[in-house]
Amino acid sequence: MELRDRDSGGIADDVLAAVLQTVAQPVWVVDSEGLIQFANPAAVAALAYGSADELLGRHSHETIHYRHPDGTPYPASECPMLLPRTTGERVARDLDWFFRRDGSMFPVSYVSVPIEFPGGRGAVVAFTDIEQQRRGEQALLEREAQLAEQQAALRRVAGVVAQGASPTEVFAAVAREVAYVLELPLVEMCRYEPDDTATVIAATGEHPFQIGTSWPLDGASLTAQVWRTGEPVRIDDYAEVEGTIGEAARKAGVHAGVGAPVVVDGRLWGVICAGGDGRVPLPQGAETRLAAFTQLVATAVANTQMQGDLERLADEQAALRRVATFVAQGAEPRAVFDAVCAETGRLLDATTVNLAHFDPEGINVTIAGWSLREVHVPTGTRLPLDGDSVNVRVRDTGAPARFDSYETASGELGAALRNLGIRSEVGAPVVVEGAVWGALIAGTDEAEPLPPRTELRLANFAELIATAVSNAMARSELVASRARIAQAADEQRRRIVRDLHDGAQQRLVNTVMTLQLAQSRPNLDPDVAELIGESLRSAQSGIEELRELAHGLHPAILTNRGLAAAAEALALRAAIPVELDIPDARYPPSVESAAYFVVAEALTNVAKYAEATVVRISAEEADGKLCVSVQDDGAGGASPSPGSGLSGLDDRVTALNGAFSVHSPAGGGTRVRAEIPLG
Repeated sequence: MELRDRDSGGIADDVLAAVLQTVAQPVWVVDSEGLIQFANPAAVAALAYGSADELLGRHSHETIHYRHPDGTPYPASECPMLLPRTTGERVARDLDWFFRRDGSMFPVSYVSVPIEFPGGRGAVVAFTDIEQQRRGEQALLEREAQLAEQQAALRRVAGVVAQGASPTEVFAAVAREVAYVLELPLVEMCRYEPDDTATVIAATGEHPFQIGTSWPLDGASLTAQVWRTGEPVRIDDYAEVEGTIGEAARKAGVHAGVGAPVVVDGRLWGVICAGGDGRVPLPQGAETRLAAFTQLVATAVANTQMQGDLERLADEQAALRRVATFVAQGAEPRAVFDAVCAETGRLLDATTVNLAHFDPEGINVTIAGWSLREVHVPTGTRLPLDGDSVNVRVRDTGAPARFDSYETASGELGAALRNLGIRSEVGAPVVVEGAVWGALIAGTDEAEPLPPRTELRLANFAELIATAVSNAMARSELVASRARIAQAADEQRRRIVRDLHDGAQQRLVNTVMTLQLAQSRPNLDPDVAELIGESLRSAQSGIEELRELAHGLHPAILTNRGLAAAAEALALRAAIPVELDIPDARYPPSVESAAYFVVAEALTNVAKYAEATVVRISAEEADGKLCVSVQDDGAGGASPSPGSGLSGLDDRVTALNGAFSVHSPAGGGTRVRAEIPLG
């Protein structure tokens, strides 16, 4: 394949075409009239053509860019991709739409730069199919919305518990929230009875399972399966479910459902079930999400079962309310852990309270602690989970436990507790996503162990710890997912730049050197000398254009020398004076990339709109973040409207769990600021 003007050719054009054939990035070249003169194999494949011959000579806009996503015609005169032919300037879009040969549409990002032909200026276009990336982003947004909705519902129920509501009010609130979050209209909550039946204690929707009705636990219904296994259960089709409940559910139009156990004081107490008819799809993982609500039900039930000592119950409710409110407000896990340890110690009259995490390697890691006389295990202590201790018992059983004497306990943890003067302990598991994450431990240095059932009271606080840990894990998961997407995009940019530098650019450099050697030969025919000179100029122009293309994707100076050097390069190219105050330090690649594009986009906006006389760019580390600021003395009035470059910067910084702001009062200049976590 040759890259040449229709009326003239050149050695360098053929070399450039040969080089671009090897580039993994889809690339094509159009001449001054917008006709495709070259398309590399990657572009041919991405556009679903059989060969480049099906594209060559056709108008690029009418071939792949001829209409809007809504199907309306898209005039070629409005197409930004072709502007470099007339303006001579580079054009880049993070999101646009192309059409394949069969007319199917797919999202792309592209860069278009001018290229000189003997017959006029054309354009080189490099694009990336971002369909898969956008699907991942959409899935992330849906997951984020789902988690946010569930956490809000849990907070509302926790708030009802924190206000000291009666069990009936708590059960009704849980049923309503489950129906809302899972979008399943039929919800029932049952208590298991000693005569192998289940009594409905809360319900939403029109079905036979109304409050006060009693049902036998025969067959394979959700209620019966949870009763037998003690595990969450899912039924995708009630058509073949036998038993009294199954038959009643079918008659009521129930098609599918999920159930989760309510465990109180270490024993199976009841079940929550949610379902819908054939028109309502059963959400993926609904049984796991349902289990999050059962903990709050268990808390309400356990609270009502401990009414023998009204004063103790009142104190416990007050403590639980304070901590539950703290959790409902979305407090940081560290603050919740410290608050739980302190509240637990005072409520149980314990000498010491510790929160421990059991890591996968069999190590007990102390996360938080409280004590009357500084006798708790210090935060950060790591000891093996061997020998005898309440920690080992909780880990092995997944249930509340006691250890009434450490006098002869074996293992490093037991020895450490003896050295601190702790004589006995009780513990309750912290269960996160169905697994024992750790334990809340209360101990005493008195001769008498803590009273019977203290470990069961402790379990109520352990459940609040589990909620806080789940919240933290959910937030971390969302932040990490967004960061991975941003990092993958940056790595893809860097890889493309490396491919261009190590492949196309090096071959063009070798071509220039070869042409220079040919030009230096004596006694050259004048016509040949003219052709060599023209080819040499074209190849050198190609090198510059490739460098410009690579710079727009991800500048090599940023990868090799860091943010300070890359910002200085931007400042040297700026149309107005730039004052720089950026430390010559290296940061994580994703942080450097985000900071660089903040500076680059802000400088571009200043040049286009601000009418400024000076720009000040600064960066500093503070509180584990890189803080980048770009401030001008221009006209102000800038706004990160949807789809704008500033809006894109906001998305990029937010993906790294950072903060982005624009302060731009009319007539007061503009300050763009980004705070990007370094960890």
